[in-house]
Formats: sequence, C-alpha cells, structure tokens
Amino acid sequence: MSLMALFFMATQATAAGNEKSNIKTSGFNWNPVMDAIIQVESEGNPRAVSGNSVGVMQITPILVQDCNNILKQRKSKKRFTLADRYNEAKSKEMFLLIQSHYNPLNSIEKAIRSWNGGVNYSVRATNRYYKKVMRLMK
Repeated sequence: MSLMALFFMATQATAAGNEKSNIKTSGFNWNPVMDAIIQVESEGNPRAVSGNSVGVMQITPILVQDCNNILKQRKSKKRFTLADRYNEAKSKEMFLLIQSHYNPLNSIEKAIRSWNGGVNYSVRATNRYYKKVMRLMK
C-alpha cells in the first residue's frame, strides 16, 4: 500500500470522527480537488453564504438531503444536518459521499462539473467553473 493511500485513509478516518462513515473511496486522494473547490466557492470561509448555499463548499439543503438518502440506502444510521454545512470536515465528508455514489470511477472532471452544475450538468454551462478549479489545482 502506498504512502499516499495510507495518508488518504487516515484523513478519511479523522474526517469521519468516531462514527463509521460508510463511504467507499477506493483510496483516491480527493484533497487537491476539494481544496481547489473550497477556494473557488468560498475562499475558505466556513461562514460563507450565497442564497441556499453555505459553508466552505457552498452546500445546499438539497445536497444534504441527497447525502442522507444515500446513507439510508447504505443502511447507515449516520445523518447530516443543515448545520453540518458550516463544518469543513463534514462538508468534505459530504463531497466524498456524493463522489462515491455518483462518480465511482473517480473522474476529476465529473466531480468538478457536477459540484457546480449538479448530477446532470451541462459541459458548456460548467466550463468557466471547471477551468477555475483546474487552475487552482496546478
């Protein structure tokens, strides 16, 4: 097992706290993607608010509900609250859960575009956002 994989699993265990998170990540390191998205979405401000979107990753109530539905399908007792959107670690956990469900092949492009445009995103409509996030990852 590589050092990066061990680091990623340790990061996930820390983010999940003492509760089992039921998130399958296959050892992929999403940290650079999440960090770039955080910069684009809120410049790292955990109190950022824009309409219904809040926190460092600008999470909507619909995304929280989607996460809870995924957890329910996976027979997990864990649930996220709207207040969790203001917590960076829990926001990242929600991002990872969404990726594990909708993006099992760990496509960075799909992750970025769907974070901006939803599961059925338009490539054209998400181009500017995608380019901004990619610039910050380099």
